[in-house]
Amino acid sequence: MDFLDPLILARWQFGLTTLYHYLFVPLTLGMALTVAVFQTIWHRTGDVRWLHLTRLFGKIFLINFAMGVVTGIVQEFQFGMNWSSYSRFTGDVFGAPLAFEGLMAFFFEATFIGLWIFGWDKLPRRIHLLTIWATAFGSIMSAYFILTANAFMQNPVGYEFNAETGRAELVDFFALLTNPVALAAFPHTIFSAFMFAAAVIVAVAAFHLRRGQHVDTMRPALRYGAWFMIVSFVGTAISGDQLGLVMVETQPMKMAAAEALWNSACGADASFSIFSIGTPDGTEEVWSLRVPYLLSFLSTHTFDGCVEGLNDLQADYEQIYGAGIDYMPEIWVTYWSFRWMMGFGGIATLISVAGLWVTRKKAKRPVADWMWRVAIWSAPLPLFGSLVGWIFTEMGRQPWIVFGLMRTEDGVSPSVPGWTVLISLVAFTAIYAALAVVEFRLILKAAQAGPQPLPGDETRHLDDESLDQTPTTVY
Repeated sequence: MDFLDPLILARWQFGLTTLYHYLFVPLTLGMALTVAVFQTIWHRTGDVRWLHLTRLFGKIFLINFAMGVVTGIVQEFQFGMNWSSYSRFTGDVFGAPLAFEGLMAFFFEATFIGLWIFGWDKLPRRIHLLTIWATAFGSIMSAYFILTANAFMQNPVGYEFNAETGRAELVDFFALLTNPVALAAFPHTIFSAFMFAAAVIVAVAAFHLRRGQHVDTMRPALRYGAWFMIVSFVGTAISGDQLGLVMVETQPMKMAAAEALWNSACGADASFSIFSIGTPDGTEEVWSLRVPYLLSFLSTHTFDGCVEGLNDLQADYEQIYGAGIDYMPEIWVTYWSFRWMMGFGGIATLISVAGLWVTRKKAKRPVADWMWRVAIWSAPLPLFGSLVGWIFTEMGRQPWIVFGLMRTEDGVSPSVPGWTVLISLVAFTAIYAALAVVEFRLILKAAQAGPQPLPGDETRHLDDESLDQTPTTVY
């Protein structure tokens, strides 16, 4: 392997910066909605506990949002730096949803988040509540435009190839927005983001409940987070099933790689392996624990359906796209990332189910210390699931950067030497590592501090007049 190969280094850099940026995306999406819900409950009930929770998780949301903005800006510069050939070929199509995301969704979100931050004692109570709901809507809208751009790479639609310019040109923006991959990936991504936000809420509440702090405030927060996790997991599973059907239709090689299915199979033979041991080169199976018919059901929603294997698809792709090219992705990466994605989310959900049981009103025993510790340390599990899910999505598309149109090796910048990519890769990694420490310490400090005192008697309910005395969430 040439460690100064620009293609390898550019892929590593884009992969690392993308995954790093995505550390902040799901928490922003889920926490914006959570803060809106908490503030709505306070608005309707006047119960000061929900104001405490609004301010606490609002602060966590704002810290995370700021980091997401910084890393997201860097992310887009790479298209011109290391992937100029790709940008020239698809810029007319790929750039359209990114422009809508930046000029419409992000500015919409940023405007209302500013009004929410500084409008606590300046806006009418209902208008101020509306600003946080608008922020949540803007963040979700922003996610849809980003997923639309990514969906074009998975399933190119809404374009025509201009032979004179050698570029893909946008001809149907509506087709781009309604790409089946985008429509299926959107709810799957949003629900998985909600799972991470729910896990953070559970962890913060468990931290304080373990120490007997803010019990009246943190107990409803814990149960809200647990229910939020369970509902989001159901949504993630249902939307993931639909995304799988679309994946079989648009990228059958990816589904075959997810199961390491070398030869086509039908019915009972199209089984799903829970765990598998293969030969060192990964081309043959030695032993596996399998569920008959499950892969057939996941791929076709029938128990007698057929699933195309890697070898058959390789032969088909050679006829369609040209011989002499290996069209299979890294099988071990797709196989295990697909399972880790489901496993991390499933474990986090089981912990939430157990949390609801042990904290119910009729529980006869106090919650054991080790249970609180499990709840606290389980916070990253949904995030890990989302990250490996994106690894599966992007690695499973290889060797294509745009499926069926452009291979990854053809999209890299032709005039950028490997050593310059290496320098920027090392620099980005070092800076991002430092930022990660800052981000984690700021959020940890806010979470451990817990709800901060409000002016006056904290036990009373706040009315419209006392709202004027409420300090801003930021400070």
